[in-house]
Amino acid sequence: MIADCLFCQIASEEIPADIVARNDDAIAFRDLNPQAPTHVLIISISHIDSAADLGTVDGAIAGLFELAASVAEAENLDGGWRLVTNVGPDAGQTVHHLHFHLLGGRQMGWPPG
Repeated sequence: MIADCLFCQIASEEIPADIVARNDDAIAFRDLNPQAPTHVLIISISHIDSAADLGTVDGAIAGLFELAASVAEAENLDGGWRLVTNVGPDAGQTVHHLHFHLLGGRQMGWPPG
């Protein structure tokens, strides 16, 4: 845990969040600024800066993807859903803790951004 990391504080329950699911590796909670009818953030419990650092971690990341699929099913996103992560400031990463945006409940355009 990194003391000044917002998502580490949410993972350790120091800061409250609208948690919708969790497993041993990840926590899912509703985004405060939703960009789709369903917008859930899924964060790793352990601190990983971004997807660029995934080569340095163990297999626990699979738990994050398992939780994403479980939340999508619970949110009835049968028509599809999008899982997005940003790496670095040019991509829009503002919290340097690995997290994914689970978006659904509407038609998604392509290309994004």
